[in-house]
Amino acid sequence: MGMFAAPVVALVDPALIPGTLIIMAAMVTLLVVMAEREHIDLRGTGWALVGRVPGTVAGALLVATLPARGLALLLAGVVLVGVALASLGWAPRPRRQNLVLAGSASGLLGTATSIGGPPMALVWQGKDGPMLRGTMSGFFLIGSVLSVGMLALTGSIGTDTLVAAALLTPGPVLGYALSRHVNRLLDKRRLRWSAIAMSALGAVLLIGRQLI
Repeated sequence: MGMFAAPVVALVDPALIPGTLIIMAAMVTLLVVMAEREHIDLRGTGWALVGRVPGTVAGALLVATLPARGLALLLAGVVLVGVALASLGWAPRPRRQNLVLAGSASGLLGTATSIGGPPMALVWQGKDGPMLRGTMSGFFLIGSVLSVGMLALTGSIGTDTLVAAALLTPGPVLGYALSRHVNRLLDKRRLRWSAIAMSALGAVLLIGRQLI
Protein backbone atom coordinates (compact mmCIF):
# COMPACT_ATOMS: atom_id res chain seq x y z
CA MET A 1 0.00 0.00 0.00
CA GLY A 2 2.72 2.46 1.00
CA MET A 3 5.02 1.73 -1.93
CA PHE A 4 2.16 2.12 -4.39
CA ALA A 5 0.25 5.04 -2.89
CA ALA A 6 2.92 7.20 -1.25
CA PRO A 7 4.60 8.45 -4.46
CA VAL A 8 1.18 9.28 -5.96
CA VAL A 9 0.04 11.18 -2.87
CA ALA A 10 3.39 12.99 -2.68
CA LEU A 11 2.96 14.13 -6.29
CA VAL A 12 -0.49 15.53 -5.50
CA ASP A 13 0.27 17.10 -2.10
CA PRO A 14 3.56 16.36 -0.26
CA ALA A 15 2.08 17.82 2.94
CA LEU A 16 -0.12 14.73 3.26
CA ILE A 17 2.94 12.50 3.67
CA PRO A 18 3.41 10.58 5.91
CA GLY A 19 0.51 11.17 8.32
CA THR A 20 -2.46 10.62 6.03
CA LEU A 21 -1.22 7.31 4.63
CA ILE A 22 -0.25 5.99 8.07
CA ILE A 23 -3.81 6.64 9.27
CA MET A 24 -5.14 4.87 6.16
CA ALA A 25 -2.79 1.94 6.83
CA ALA A 26 -4.07 1.67 10.40
CA MET A 27 -7.61 1.44 9.10
CA VAL A 28 -6.82 -1.29 6.57
CA THR A 29 -4.73 -3.32 9.02
CA LEU A 30 -7.52 -3.17 11.60
CA LEU A 31 -9.90 -4.72 9.07
CA VAL A 32 -7.40 -7.46 8.22
CA VAL A 33 -6.61 -8.19 11.88
CA MET A 34 -10.31 -8.68 12.55
CA ALA A 35 -10.52 -11.18 9.68
CA GLU A 36 -7.20 -13.03 10.27
CA ARG A 37 -6.79 -12.72 14.07
CA GLU A 38 -6.49 -16.48 14.59
CA HIS A 39 -3.41 -16.66 12.35
CA ILE A 40 -1.25 -13.93 13.93
CA ASP A 41 2.27 -14.97 15.02
CA LEU A 42 2.24 -13.24 18.42
CA ARG A 43 5.84 -14.14 19.30
CA GLY A 44 7.27 -12.83 16.04
CA THR A 45 5.11 -9.72 16.23
CA GLY A 46 6.35 -9.04 19.76
CA TRP A 47 10.02 -9.13 18.77
CA ALA A 48 9.38 -6.94 15.74
CA LEU A 49 7.61 -4.37 17.95
CA VAL A 50 10.65 -4.26 20.25
CA GLY A 51 12.53 -2.76 17.31
CA ARG A 52 9.60 -0.68 16.08
CA VAL A 53 9.54 1.63 19.11
CA PRO A 54 13.02 3.23 18.77
CA GLY A 55 12.65 3.27 14.99
CA THR A 56 9.37 5.17 15.33
CA VAL A 57 10.97 7.82 17.55
CA ALA A 58 13.83 8.27 15.05
CA GLY A 59 11.39 8.50 12.14
CA ALA A 60 9.27 11.18 13.85
CA LEU A 61 12.38 13.27 14.57
CA LEU A 62 13.43 12.89 10.94
CA VAL A 63 10.06 14.20 9.71
CA ALA A 64 10.30 17.15 12.09
CA THR A 65 13.76 18.16 10.84
CA LEU A 66 13.81 17.27 7.12
CA PRO A 67 12.54 19.83 4.58
CA ALA A 68 9.64 18.75 2.34
CA ARG A 69 11.91 18.20 -0.66
CA GLY A 70 14.30 16.03 1.32
CA LEU A 71 11.41 13.98 2.67
CA ALA A 72 10.03 13.46 -0.85
CA LEU A 73 13.41 12.30 -2.15
CA LEU A 74 13.84 9.99 0.85
CA LEU A 75 10.40 8.52 0.15
CA ALA A 76 11.27 7.91 -3.51
CA GLY A 77 14.57 6.33 -2.53
CA VAL A 78 12.88 3.97 -0.07
CA VAL A 79 10.41 2.90 -2.77
CA LEU A 80 13.20 2.15 -5.24
CA VAL A 81 15.18 0.15 -2.65
CA GLY A 82 12.00 -1.77 -1.81
CA VAL A 83 11.41 -2.44 -5.52
CA ALA A 84 14.96 -3.74 -5.90
CA LEU A 85 14.70 -6.06 -2.88
CA ALA A 86 11.27 -7.33 -3.98
CA SER A 87 12.60 -8.00 -7.47
CA LEU A 88 15.66 -9.88 -6.20
CA GLY A 89 13.60 -12.04 -3.86
CA TRP A 90 16.05 -11.74 -0.94
CA ALA A 91 14.68 -13.70 2.04
CA PRO A 92 16.44 -13.32 5.43
CA ARG A 93 15.29 -15.85 8.02
CA PRO A 94 12.77 -14.63 10.64
CA ARG A 95 15.16 -15.03 13.60
CA ARG A 96 14.84 -12.89 16.71
CA GLN A 97 17.64 -10.45 15.77
CA ASN A 98 16.36 -10.13 12.21
CA LEU A 99 12.85 -9.38 13.45
CA VAL A 100 14.12 -6.67 15.81
CA LEU A 101 16.27 -5.09 13.08
CA ALA A 102 13.43 -5.27 10.56
CA GLY A 103 11.07 -3.75 13.13
CA SER A 104 13.49 -0.87 13.72
CA ALA A 105 13.87 -0.21 9.99
CA SER A 106 10.12 -0.44 9.54
CA GLY A 107 9.52 2.02 12.37
CA LEU A 108 12.01 4.52 10.97
CA LEU A 109 10.88 4.27 7.34
CA GLY A 110 7.19 3.85 8.12
CA THR A 111 7.05 6.91 10.35
CA ALA A 112 9.21 9.07 8.08
CA THR A 113 7.77 8.05 4.71
CA SER A 114 4.68 5.86 5.42
CA ILE A 115 6.52 2.93 3.74
CA GLY A 116 7.38 0.48 6.50
CA GLY A 117 6.30 -2.68 4.70
CA PRO A 118 9.41 -3.86 2.82
CA PRO A 119 11.59 -4.76 5.86
CA MET A 120 8.82 -6.85 7.42
CA ALA A 121 7.78 -8.41 4.11
CA LEU A 122 11.37 -9.60 3.64
CA VAL A 123 11.56 -11.50 6.94
CA TRP A 124 7.98 -12.81 6.89
CA GLN A 125 7.61 -13.65 3.20
CA GLY A 126 7.87 -17.39 3.89
CA LYS A 127 4.61 -17.47 5.84
CA ASP A 128 1.41 -18.71 4.21
CA GLY A 129 -1.30 -16.26 3.11
CA PRO A 130 -3.51 -16.01 6.23
CA MET A 131 -0.56 -15.95 8.65
CA LEU A 132 1.33 -13.40 6.54
CA ARG A 133 -1.69 -11.10 6.32
CA GLY A 134 -2.60 -11.48 9.98
CA THR A 135 0.93 -11.10 11.36
CA MET A 136 1.88 -8.17 9.13
CA SER A 137 -1.41 -6.42 9.91
CA GLY A 138 -1.11 -6.99 13.66
CA PHE A 139 2.37 -5.50 13.63
CA PHE A 140 1.38 -2.53 11.47
CA LEU A 141 -1.80 -1.79 13.41
CA ILE A 142 0.18 -1.23 16.60
CA GLY A 143 3.05 0.35 14.68
CA SER A 144 0.76 2.81 12.90
CA VAL A 145 -0.78 3.93 16.20
CA LEU A 146 2.73 4.48 17.61
CA SER A 147 3.77 6.43 14.50
CA VAL A 148 0.69 8.67 14.53
CA GLY A 149 1.24 9.36 18.24
CA MET A 150 4.90 10.31 17.76
CA LEU A 151 4.16 12.46 14.71
CA ALA A 152 1.45 14.28 16.66
CA LEU A 153 3.88 14.90 19.54
CA THR A 154 6.44 16.42 17.17
CA GLY A 155 3.82 18.60 15.47
CA SER A 156 3.93 16.75 12.14
CA ILE A 157 0.21 15.91 12.10
CA GLY A 158 -2.28 18.75 11.99
CA THR A 159 -5.89 19.44 11.15
CA ASP A 160 -5.24 19.20 7.38
CA THR A 161 -3.90 15.67 7.81
CA LEU A 162 -6.96 14.54 9.77
CA VAL A 163 -9.38 16.15 7.29
CA ALA A 164 -7.60 14.50 4.34
CA ALA A 165 -7.68 11.13 6.13
CA ALA A 166 -11.42 11.48 6.75
CA LEU A 167 -12.06 12.34 3.09
CA LEU A 168 -9.95 9.41 1.86
CA THR A 169 -11.45 6.86 4.28
CA PRO A 170 -14.02 5.40 1.82
CA GLY A 171 -11.26 4.41 -0.63
CA PRO A 172 -9.35 1.90 1.55
CA VAL A 173 -12.57 0.53 3.04
CA LEU A 174 -14.06 -0.06 -0.43
CA GLY A 175 -10.79 -1.53 -1.66
CA TYR A 176 -10.66 -3.97 1.24
CA ALA A 177 -14.27 -5.02 0.68
CA LEU A 178 -13.62 -5.63 -3.02
CA SER A 179 -10.41 -7.55 -2.30
CA ARG A 180 -12.34 -10.25 -0.47
CA HIS A 181 -14.02 -11.15 -3.77
CA VAL A 182 -11.53 -10.08 -6.44
CA ASN A 183 -8.30 -11.63 -5.09
CA ARG A 184 -9.29 -15.16 -6.08
CA LEU A 185 -9.72 -14.05 -9.70
CA LEU A 186 -6.34 -12.32 -10.08
CA ASP A 187 -3.07 -13.77 -11.29
CA LYS A 188 -0.81 -13.36 -8.22
CA ARG A 189 2.46 -13.25 -10.13
CA ARG A 190 1.21 -10.72 -12.69
CA LEU A 191 -0.35 -8.58 -9.94
CA ARG A 192 2.91 -8.62 -7.94
CA TRP A 193 5.02 -7.45 -10.88
CA SER A 194 2.43 -4.85 -11.89
CA ALA A 195 2.51 -3.40 -8.35
CA ILE A 196 6.33 -3.37 -8.37
CA ALA A 197 6.42 -1.62 -11.76
CA MET A 198 3.81 0.98 -10.75
CA SER A 199 5.66 1.68 -7.50
CA ALA A 200 8.92 2.21 -9.36
CA LEU A 201 7.24 4.51 -11.89
CA GLY A 202 5.70 6.60 -9.11
CA ALA A 203 9.08 6.95 -7.39
CA VAL A 204 10.83 8.00 -10.62
CA LEU A 205 8.13 10.60 -11.37
CA LEU A 206 8.44 11.95 -7.84
CA ILE A 207 12.23 12.29 -8.16
CA GLY A 208 11.82 14.00 -11.53
CA ARG A 209 9.36 16.50 -10.08
CA GLN A 210 11.70 17.37 -7.20
CA LEU A 211 14.70 17.82 -9.52
CA ILE A 212 12.75 19.97 -11.96
